[in-house]
Amino acid sequence: MALRQFYNEIKGMKVKELPNHLKPMFSLDYVKKSVQRGLDNYHAKYIQTSSIEPLFHVCFGGMIFSYLVALPEERRHLEHQQHAKEHGGH
Repeated sequence: MALRQFYNEIKGMKVKELPNHLKPMFSLDYVKKSVQRGLDNYHAKYIQTSSIEPLFHVCFGGMIFSYLVALPEERRHLEHQQHAKEHGGH
């Protein structure tokens, strides 16, 4: 939804106008305000309503994080196994 709003903002602009429109969005203050706005919205939607969903977010986030951490090692094991098959190993 945010991308749609952003697209609608820049849709009528000329290419020369785009950098002047985007430059303030990359400032540290703008990013801080955006993150704070997102956290406030999350708090209002889930925390204040005593929802169970933040617990699910933590659980699924932890599962995804652990998978991403283990992924490089798993890929090395698979590459080693494939290399062994190609060269007559077990």
